[in-house]
Amino acid sequence: MPLVRADGDFLLGLFSPNCSSGLAVTAVPERWSGSWEDNLALAVLADEVGVDFLLPIARFIGYGGETNFHESVLEPVPWAAGLLARTRRIHVFSTVHTAFNHPVVSAKQLATIDRIGGGRAGINIVAGWNKPEYDAFGVELPTDHDARYARAQEWFDVVRELWTTPGRFDHVGEFFALHGLEGEPKPVHGTLPILNAGSSGQGRDFAARNADFAFTVVAGPEDGGEVVTAVTTAARERYRREIGVLTLGHVVCRPTHAEAQDALHHYAEEGADWAAVDNLMALQGLHAQSFTPEMLATFRSRFAAGHGSVPLIGTPDEVAAEIARYARAGFAGMTLAFLDYTAELPYLAQEVLPRLERLGVRRARD
Repeated sequence: MPLVRADGDFLLGLFSPNCSSGLAVTAVPERWSGSWEDNLALAVLADEVGVDFLLPIARFIGYGGETNFHESVLEPVPWAAGLLARTRRIHVFSTVHTAFNHPVVSAKQLATIDRIGGGRAGINIVAGWNKPEYDAFGVELPTDHDARYARAQEWFDVVRELWTTPGRFDHVGEFFALHGLEGEPKPVHGTLPILNAGSSGQGRDFAARNADFAFTVVAGPEDGGEVVTAVTTAARERYRREIGVLTLGHVVCRPTHAEAQDALHHYAEEGADWAAVDNLMALQGLHAQSFTPEMLATFRSRFAAGHGSVPLIGTPDEVAAEIARYARAGFAGMTLAFLDYTAELPYLAQEVLPRLERLGVRRARD
C-alpha cells in the first residue's frame, strides 16, 4: 500500500541509519556502526515492530573531527533496494540530491526498487546545501537559494513525466534538454510517496507544491505548530494540494528519567565530537537555511545529541507524552534516531508504542 496517514494515526520512521553514528555526533564506542549488516538487522526489526518507514541521508564526505562524523554512508538507492527485498511492510525512502543525479537515471532506479518492494519505495528530494560535497562533485553551489530549487523543480518535473507519460516524449527546459525519453517500468502505484527535506522558505514552498510530506527542522512543538500551519496553508491555497508535515527527533528512553539523562550526558556531552559538531554547525550556518541563526547559536548540545533534531528524552511515559505534543501540534509524524538503533528500538517498541496507542496518537499495527 502507499504510505498514507489516516486521521489519528501518527507516522513514525527511523532517520539516518545508513550513516555511521546515525545522528549522534559522538565518539563513544557504542555509537551506531552504519554497516550493511546492522542496517539489515534494523530494517527487519523495524518491519516486525510496526515502524512505518526508513529515511536515509545522502552523504559523500564526512564532517571531520575526531570521528570524521558521517565518514561511512551507504548510498540510499542500493541501500533501499536491498532492504525492500528483505522486508514485508515497511516503506523505504531513497534520498536523492537533484544537483548530483540525472533525473532519467533516478526515475528508472526508483521505479525499479519500487517494483522490488511491491510499491513500498519512496523518494526524499533534496536540493543540497553542503558546499564541500558540491566541490567534490565539481559542481558549483548556487549562492541563490531560489536557483537551487528552480533546478530541483525541473529535475522532479522530468522524473514525474517519466513515471506518468506513456510512450516517448521530449523535455526541453531551462536546465535539461532531453529528447526521445521513455519511462518503463512505472512505479507500482503510478508514483512514489514524495518527501522533501527542506526547512528554508524555498524548501517548504517546493514541498507544498510537490510533496506528500514536508520534512523540516523545528525547535519544538510550539513553533512546529506554526510551521505546520504555514506549509499546509501554502499547499492548499497556492497549489490546491494537501500535504503532511514531518519533523525529526532523537530518542534516549530509559526506565527512569535519571538514567535517560545520564545516558544522554555520556554520549552527547562527555563523549561528544565537538570539532565535528562545530564543523557541521558552521556549514549549516554558511550554506543552509534549515536553522535560523538563533537556533544555531543555542543548539550546540542538540547537534551533538542528534544533529539539531528535537529531543525525546526520559521514561517511556515522558517520551510518549512528548511525541503526543507533536501530534497535537498537527504533525503527520516524525522520525526517530538513537545512539544504537538495534539496541534501543526494542525498548521503545515494547514501552512507548503501546502508550501512544492508549493516548490515541497512533493506531495499532498488525
